Amino acid sequence: MEYVKLGRTGLDVSRLCLGCMSYGVPERGMAPWSLNEEQSRPFIQKAVEAGINFFDTANIYSDGTSEEIVGRALKDFARRDEIVLATKLFFRMNDGPNGAGLSRKAIMNEIDNSLMRLGTDYVDLYQIHRWDHTTPIEETMEALHDVVKAGKVRYIGASSMYAWQFMKAQHTAERHGWTKFVSMQNHLNLLYREEEREMLPLCLDEGVGVIPWSPLAKGRLTRDWNEQTARSEIDPVGKAFYESTMVEADRQVVERVAEVAGKRDIPRAQVALAWLLQKEAVTAPIIGATKIHHLEDAVSALSVKLTAEEISFLEEAYVPHPVTGNLS
Repeated sequence: MEYVKLGRTGLDVSRLCLGCMSYGVPERGMAPWSLNEEQSRPFIQKAVEAGINFFDTANIYSDGTSEEIVGRALKDFARRDEIVLATKLFFRMNDGPNGAGLSRKAIMNEIDNSLMRLGTDYVDLYQIHRWDHTTPIEETMEALHDVVKAGKVRYIGASSMYAWQFMKAQHTAERHGWTKFVSMQNHLNLLYREEEREMLPLCLDEGVGVIPWSPLAKGRLTRDWNEQTARSEIDPVGKAFYESTMVEADRQVVERVAEVAGKRDIPRAQVALAWLLQKEAVTAPIIGATKIHHLEDAVSALSVKLTAEEISFLEEAYVPHPVTGNLS
């Protein structure tokens, strides 16, 4: 396993982050394809054994049960000081008027709830899952600063917003002497590259770590264009993001991934991840794993070094896409 600094911090993270959205009680929340606790634990154990020290979850995943499962598993399989544990808040957790968003009340409530579910005294990276259009950014940044100073959070990060919003938040924190975001968890893969326009250059210039979600486009980059999986047939998020009007261009990208993989005699997932890993701004893609070979392919991708010709071949069929993932 390779390790790198998260942005300009002194925090060492593995070059891969295990995303834990797929681990939770299937009957809770919006992920009926998720693996229950017994099914999830081998993946978390395997990740630790592979040297992955970076784990990402969220309060909303499977109605909080993802945090519970991940917290118990990590307590059994690793030492807390060796793990970089990340979680997120924003989406609605209860029906009350303050059950969602990034108000001071929501932040103070949700960090305590997450810590209880995770079974830990602190999280290493606390992230805002989306931009809150109804709360002043000053209120949000000061509250995040306060949970850092209280020792409940080590670093803070952001996710899926426009570059101007991210810079506004950073400027607000800097102007007041508050804690700034050290990471950006954004939507980036070979089928969705709009983040290359502004967010990636911004993060590179500002020294912000980039930890992309959906690096394999919900699996679209790993299988034939017309092939479906049980999850793809029922996943509303995947349908919303990857059933685009740029069908012909997207199909060409998927086919080019298959062609490069075929010539190298490696799985397509390794090609798609290797493309992300060669980007200077990218710290650690957030990988999902519901089969052991998903983890094995991700680790193997660290050794795949694409040539300039292969990168150009993979990229040249892409056409601009509507912005997705940024809007709450």
